[in-house]
Amino acid sequence: MAKKSNEEARMLRELLETAEQLNSYGVVSKTSLDAVRTLCKAPPQYTPERVAALRTQVAKMSQAVFAAFLNVSVSTVQKWESPTANKHPSGAAAKLLQLVETKGVDALLA
Repeated sequence: MAKKSNEEARMLRELLETAEQLNSYGVVSKTSLDAVRTLCKAPPQYTPERVAALRTQVAKMSQAVFAAFLNVSVSTVQKWESPTANKHPSGAAAKLLQLVETKGVDALLA
């Protein structure tokens, strides 16, 4: 598993480096480069408190609406927000939370 993770990290670094070089030659716009940077950046760890704050303060949604918005079950959101469940968003879910946290809910509506 660690080998796959290292390989993915290497590929993302190389993708970002390529996009930066293409930007320097005027082939990739700054907007596109910013999008590549966002996609290549690993999402942060989401604690139960951070997920709850993101849902209530940024998204301003109930657990049910937030779950539907992220295409996960209400039970999953409840577990993410429960300090005793020891379940944290990862993968695509963490990336979606990162986008909502940095760009707001509208970033996922476009």
